[in-house]
Amino acid sequence: MLSVMLLVVLVALGCEGQIKYERQLADEKNPVVRMQTTSGDIYLELFEKDAPETVANFIGLAEGTKEFTDPKTKAKVKRPFYDGLKFHRVINNFMMQGGCPLGTGTGDPGYKFKDEISAEALGLTQIKVADAPYAGRDLQMYIGRKLGIYSQEDAQAKMAEIQTEWNSVSQLSVAELYAANGYAYDNSLKSHKAVRGVIAMANSGPNTNGSQFFINQVDTPHLDGKHTVFGQVVKGMDIVDKICNAPHGPNDQPQPEIKITTLRVAKKSKH
Repeated sequence: MLSVMLLVVLVALGCEGQIKYERQLADEKNPVVRMQTTSGDIYLELFEKDAPETVANFIGLAEGTKEFTDPKTKAKVKRPFYDGLKFHRVINNFMMQGGCPLGTGTGDPGYKFKDEISAEALGLTQIKVADAPYAGRDLQMYIGRKLGIYSQEDAQAKMAEIQTEWNSVSQLSVAELYAANGYAYDNSLKSHKAVRGVIAMANSGPNTNGSQFFINQVDTPHLDGKHTVFGQVVKGMDIVDKICNAPHGPNDQPQPEIKITTLRVAKKSKH
């Protein structure tokens, strides 16, 4: 009986070492989670030191140790949040998004928390708006808000002011423009770019993180500085490609549905 118990303990201890990663960990001390989906397993290293609150939130929801508000009953509960949720938005050559308790992209855990992003680490303090074509929409938003432009008629009446403001703001850094649009940065962090294979928080603007996340199929530089990147795929990128390339119907929802069956820590933090 003792030998059987010892074998069980040894197997349990050895489970972490049996994972054969396809990508080197950024930090051997970081936790790794296993996301089991109906299309296959994805292993994600979580950047615990670089986005500590985001990682703690993700693990807490996954393991069922963090309280959230059930969107249907409005009761505060603790249970594995992600189990059974579907990927509600998948776009080929872009990303796959999940973590919505309603399956529509409109749900959250009943709370929101701040971004964890360093504009400096991402190089956004060194890039001028004029050299960043992906910042065009943010530039338009900023000018429209500053000059009070709410219609085509407003724009036509203020063309000279728009051009003057455009020339001025184009000389700002991307970080300065994003900050003017409400993003706040913590340059003590070591942030990661939104490249292929990262997992990042989905949001509806600055400091609106909850439970929704996305995993990139391709590099998305236009998302740098706007979304907290908190991990990377270290095994199962073929599954990410498979899900992103899946047939989909209205609102980019996979047809048939693709779900997370379980999401648990496979390798504990050693920090």
